[in-house]
Amino acid sequence: MPQKIAQLALVVSDYDEAIAFYCEKLGFNLIEDTPLSATKRWVLVAPPGDGGARLLLARAATDEQRSRVGDQTGGRVFLFLHTDDFWRDFERYRGLGVRFVRPPQEEPYGTVAVFEDLYGNLWDLIEPKAG
Repeated sequence: MPQKIAQLALVVSDYDEAIAFYCEKLGFNLIEDTPLSATKRWVLVAPPGDGGARLLLARAATDEQRSRVGDQTGGRVFLFLHTDDFWRDFERYRGLGVRFVRPPQEEPYGTVAVFEDLYGNLWDLIEPKAG
């Protein structure tokens, strides 16, 4: 049976500010925003493209969850965003105020730079080398 990772939960402080960052700054699509209760929503966002994994924006509801916002991986890069045009996306993101914490560099696997999301989670922006 074929399997794939369909979505990853990303703990956020606020649904609307997270939607604004991912959709307005990173250009992600809002796939779903369904109220589940007075305080809980099912919010899925995804980058434009081929239908890879989506992010479930999960609002922190407890002190323990709030302590994880922005640090889900202990300071390591958490998510890897592939692009077909590194410099287009790098310049667009910088122009919209996305903070890059490591400058662009060429690696054997492609062009990469590290940026922070609105909470401090680290992402690689990568244009993989062909082949």
